[in-house]
Amino acid sequence: MKDNRFTERTKRVLFLAREEARRLQHDYVGTEHILLALLREGEGVAAAVLLNLGVNSEQLKRRIEELTPRGGGTLLMGEMPFNLSARRAMEHAVGEARGLQHNYVGTEHLLLGILDEPEGIAAKALASLGVDVDMVRAEVIRLLTTEPGGLPKAGQESQSKTPALDYFCRDLSQLAREGKLDPVIGRAKEIERVIQILSRRKKNNPLLIGEAGVGKTAIVEG
Repeated sequence: MKDNRFTERTKRVLFLAREEARRLQHDYVGTEHILLALLREGEGVAAAVLLNLGVNSEQLKRRIEELTPRGGGTLLMGEMPFNLSARRAMEHAVGEARGLQHNYVGTEHLLLGILDEPEGIAAKALASLGVDVDMVRAEVIRLLTTEPGGLPKAGQESQSKTPALDYFCRDLSQLAREGKLDPVIGRAKEIERVIQILSRRKKNNPLLIGEAGVGKTAIVEG
């Protein structure tokens, strides 16, 4: 399912969901893989909601994998299909965003979407830990209406002047200053070209184009 309202973080979660499916040797992407990807991504409103509701991520991962035996079939190369439950969950996510009058589909809507699909493994895993869709929706609304920037950090209150940017983006410059970026290897040519474009007096906006996962962010981090 393609939707231009999906945030970059949501798209990354869906990409990671395919990786989780391959890790478990499954030939499909289900709601369980999307939930594992939300936990793996670890940022965004969905992760904050689960944390605030007291969900132990390791316990949830174990519960998902208990409900999802490893596959043993031949893995598909290339695009991996979403199963019916996952497709419905993404449709629910769009509906949740619309219901909250949001013009984007973020990780919080994706989390609500998989809970709106009660027969999916993800919803069953969350239910076994006492988490339901009404609890999540209430916490999403609380976070987005009471926390500056929408994404609180434990024990801190954001004083950002750019809350919208803080929500949709990561400040790579700040992460670099804090030494939190991994070293980039094998991208010297591309990084040098980006620097050249940024150094121009005019037409100095480089545009990186490519499929998800090919390394666009790595070039920017470099």
